[in-house]
Amino acid sequence: MTSSSWEKMFTQLDAKPVKKQKYIKHNQPKKRSCGRARFKCRITGNNKGLIRKYGLNICRHSFREVAQKLGFKKFS
Repeated sequence: MTSSSWEKMFTQLDAKPVKKQKYIKHNQPKKRSCGRARFKCRITGNNKGLIRKYGLNICRHSFREVAQKLGFKKFS
């Protein structure tokens, strides 16, 4: 279950507060302290192909679009 979809169940559980608390306890995504899932792209939210150097935190797809604005030059 992704972190964006686990909250969709709340609308059904609003009438049952005890079951809602139990659902939150067991299905809430845990906070990451290390690994790939910790960092996401600032623009797209993607965590694959991430460029973290210089504190960019941008995926490679987004980097191609904004590289000129950031001051990077394309060679050859």
